[in-house]
Amino acid sequence: MSSPAAVSKPSNAGSGQNAILDTSSAFVNIRNGPGTQYQDIGDIRDNALVVYFPNSRTTDNWYWVEHQGVSGWVSGDVARFEAAIGGTRPTTTPTPYDGKIAVWHWKGESIGETSIEAFAANLKRSAPNVKQVWVKTTDGTDWMGRFDKSALAINGPTDIARWVSVLEQNGLEFHAWCVPQGLNIEAEAAIIAATCNTAGVKSMILDVEPYAGFWQGGREAVRPFMVRLRQLVGGRFHIGMSMDPRPWHKESIFPDEWLPFINSLHPQTYWYTFRAKPEDTLKQMVETWGSFGRPIIPALQGDAPVVDQTTAHNVATQRYGFKGLSWWRYGVISQFNAVNKPIEITTSPGDTPTEPTDNIANEVIVIPGGAGFRRGSYTGSPEFSEFDGTWNWKVYYKKTEPSVSKVWVEWKTDLPESGRYEISVFIPARHATTQRARYKIHGIRGTNTEVVVDINQSQHRNLWVSLGVFDLVKGANNAGKVFLNDVTGESDREIAFDAVRFRRIVTNTTGGGTGGSTTGTRPSIVNGIPVADGYDSPVGTADQRRNSRVWPAGWLDASPFGILYFVGTPSEAYHTGADLNFGAPYEDKGMPVYSVANGTVIFAGALRIWGNVIIIRHDPLYEPSGAVLYSRYGHVQNMRVRVGNRVKRGDQICEIGDAFGRFVPHLHVDLSPTTVLETRPSDWPGTNRTLLLRDYIDPLAFIRRSRP
Repeated sequence: MSSPAAVSKPSNAGSGQNAILDTSSAFVNIRNGPGTQYQDIGDIRDNALVVYFPNSRTTDNWYWVEHQGVSGWVSGDVARFEAAIGGTRPTTTPTPYDGKIAVWHWKGESIGETSIEAFAANLKRSAPNVKQVWVKTTDGTDWMGRFDKSALAINGPTDIARWVSVLEQNGLEFHAWCVPQGLNIEAEAAIIAATCNTAGVKSMILDVEPYAGFWQGGREAVRPFMVRLRQLVGGRFHIGMSMDPRPWHKESIFPDEWLPFINSLHPQTYWYTFRAKPEDTLKQMVETWGSFGRPIIPALQGDAPVVDQTTAHNVATQRYGFKGLSWWRYGVISQFNAVNKPIEITTSPGDTPTEPTDNIANEVIVIPGGAGFRRGSYTGSPEFSEFDGTWNWKVYYKKTEPSVSKVWVEWKTDLPESGRYEISVFIPARHATTQRARYKIHGIRGTNTEVVVDINQSQHRNLWVSLGVFDLVKGANNAGKVFLNDVTGESDREIAFDAVRFRRIVTNTTGGGTGGSTTGTRPSIVNGIPVADGYDSPVGTADQRRNSRVWPAGWLDASPFGILYFVGTPSEAYHTGADLNFGAPYEDKGMPVYSVANGTVIFAGALRIWGNVIIIRHDPLYEPSGAVLYSRYGHVQNMRVRVGNRVKRGDQICEIGDAFGRFVPHLHVDLSPTTVLETRPSDWPGTNRTLLLRDYIDPLAFIRRSRP
């Protein structure tokens, strides 16, 4: 039965209003008419910024909505439209950050640029809407030049003036940040004041955290330190404070002692590191620090998945009304799509973006023991220990060394092409307690020296952590090489040697591509970006998977999406996907399982209860700006793929199994439109229906409407 003819925007729809779409599901359908019988023409994510028309409301509660070039009808029964703050922002004390986007800069040794001029030019090209750079100037009583031997290093006011001049020539403001330690009040206040009193420095942000290497002076040192600093810089100079915003850390930095001297707060809302959702982390931050009495300019996570970054931007600026944003940090931001988004709503969010957009074009992962991985000992003795990591490969580790190296490890890949590469390292959950793993990146364009990036492994657990984004030349000496030894300056910790990931980032200035026609053969590459040409069933013969019927004949979904099953038992839960069976029990064991769409394998290993699991991050659907989904295949056997492998729709990836005898053989398959499976491959919302609908969608319905 065909869908009824499309219903256009009503003539009496009136003016549109900017709003945040709030739904209990991961996204809502937008249709070409006000009813479920009309064609589904797209999806809008939860917390997306949209334009809706209140006067268009039908008697059965449908609204006309516009979002990123797509216009149609959304049901008010499944979506709520929360008025975006936009231009009517809450009145708070003015700050130097109002209406502006900033990026933090740590040190020149950690980035690929070899001059301030190159830094400013690249930032201006990648994110023209960024207007501020927050540069680290001091740590304790030391200028950053002690820790940074690059041409961008700051050794005093002369270097700061050089930074100010170059940034101003590129339309950028210089703001400083530092780490006060509180151990030498007079010396620390003096060196910070020397920064603040340099012409062109707009503000100073104090990074105060309850960790080693940060504030160590205790409660009693706060007021003497800040009184002296204010004496040197005056009461009108703007001083902010940045901190870990989680409630259990609040009292450990003595907030009431800082309050009289601080003009603004810059909470480090790093949801990806915290293994949380951006909206949940922002809400927790507001609940913890919102009553502190100072304007909040949140610091957002620049190396998180870009879809989460967009959500964080929308929630921070349009739900809570924060007047400015900053992103941690330049060098690890691989996709500037959300970073470059302005604070104020100057055009309809329904407009198709025209700013540069970044996408992942290639991905290579070098795992311990795999191709491109080498290790060695300087002592002639077997120095390494090993364990089986969660991601289904061996991980090497050993005790850290204070000064003399005993081992080395190298990860190297032949680059697919020249270009900008985000290089990330995987930090395992065990035997990674060092606070200073010193990764060395080689073969960066324009320099013959290595870039050294310090990573605090102890802060991460089973996470990919970005070393940065670097311009690499295919075929150049040592290009695509990362090196790490065991010297950290510590004698009582452990350092882990896990996987390294190389992602090539491609920038399109047109905001994406058309993705081909809606009928016939779709392309799998658009503007140099791999895209998914559609979704198919994970089971069945080739002919059956091309058929209009999603689950092929003979296949039964024993536990459909969203059904509460095992009711009344300890296993009671809402089902996140489909449980596919064929024929009589055990008849389907060993039958092939196929990838539902083009993508990259991000997990392939054994999990408790689940047995073997494969997770694929799929390419954007139809075009570079399309939806990115994750598929999970549970209880499988004879896995044919490993993490980092590229797969196409219809490639066999494994066979149906029984979770090592735990279950009757079947294939569990689910689809997530969020990033939950990036950090939690075994995620299971149980009886929490809110989490189910937020993080999973009905695979049958989605595949049916997303065929090639």
